[in-house]
Amino acid sequence: MIQYRPMQINDYDSVMALWLQTEEMLLREADSQTNIAHYLARNHNLSFVAENENHEIIGAILVGTDGRRGYIQHLSVALECRSQGIGRDLIAKAVKALKEIGIAKTHLFVNIANENAKKFYQRLGWQVREEVRMYSFNSSEDTQI
Repeated sequence: MIQYRPMQINDYDSVMALWLQTEEMLLREADSQTNIAHYLARNHNLSFVAENENHEIIGAILVGTDGRRGYIQHLSVALECRSQGIGRDLIAKAVKALKEIGIAKTHLFVNIANENAKKFYQRLGWQVREEVRMYSFNSSEDTQI
C-alpha cells in the first residue's frame, strides 16, 4: 500500500537518490540540502513523498509558490513503481495543496529531452505553453546553480 505525506528535510537523502536515478532530471547546486530545507520551509506542506509498505520513498514531488502561481520543480517515481498512478497522485496532491492556499494555476518545468515526462503531463491534461519562453539569469560565478 502506498502512503503519501508532506516532504520533510530528513527525506532529503532518499529523495535525492530517487532524483539522481531519474532520467533527464536536471539537478543543480540549487538542489543542495540547505537550499531544499529553505524551499520546504517557505513552501510548507506543498511538496510530497510516496512511500511503499517498507517506508521506502518511491516517489517525490517538489512544489512551491510565489504567492500567485504554483511551480512544480521536480517529480520522480522509481522506475519499478511507474504506471501505478503514483505520479498522478503526487500531482493531484500538489495541485490540491496549492488550491487550498488560493493558488489556482500551476506551472511546471520539463527537460526538453524528457519525452516520457512530456507524454505523462499531456495525458494528465497539462498544456504546453507556446506563447512564453523561460529565461534565466545567474548572478553567481557558479554555472551549476
